[in-house]
Amino acid sequence: MKRCFDVVGALFATILLLVPCIVVYFLVISTSSGPAIYWSDRVGRNNRIFRMPKFRTMQVNTPAVATHLLTDAKLHLTPIGGFLRKSSLDELPQLWCILKGDMSFVGPRPALYNQDDLIEMRTLKGVSELTPGLTGWAQINGRDELPLDVKVQFDVEYLRRRSFFFDLYIIWETARKVLSRSGVSH
Repeated sequence: MKRCFDVVGALFATILLLVPCIVVYFLVISTSSGPAIYWSDRVGRNNRIFRMPKFRTMQVNTPAVATHLLTDAKLHLTPIGGFLRKSSLDELPQLWCILKGDMSFVGPRPALYNQDDLIEMRTLKGVSELTPGLTGWAQINGRDELPLDVKVQFDVEYLRRRSFFFDLYIIWETARKVLSRSGVSH
């Protein structure tokens, strides 16, 4: 049922958000050099690496590390990067990963391929068996502000509590948090 919901939801969202995606695409390429889409290697279900797209919010020469590891992330932002992150519009291309099956609407956010500490903690707790999500329980409980061990605790709680109705609650809360722009790293 979850996979069916993901495919139908991603198709509906893609159609609904096609015009905003086109607008964001042209805003990115007109305000900074480089491609509009940034592809990063992420860790998926059972620690399999997949390529995840986002609208580019950082300058082309930014190191491929988690944002919180940059000395001053604001120095690396493109002119519209902060807005795209605060509004979560940079995440829209991930609908492609949901359609492909690499991601789900709800699950732990996919780790970067080089976040060894997070990958190890999730693997030890069994979280790596989950399909990563566009949003998740940790995202609505602190998002980028959470230390890794706390994120993993929320991921473990999601693993234990997951259900269709819990996913719907997380999607609802995500929409509420995105609209209020709370807990977003920029």
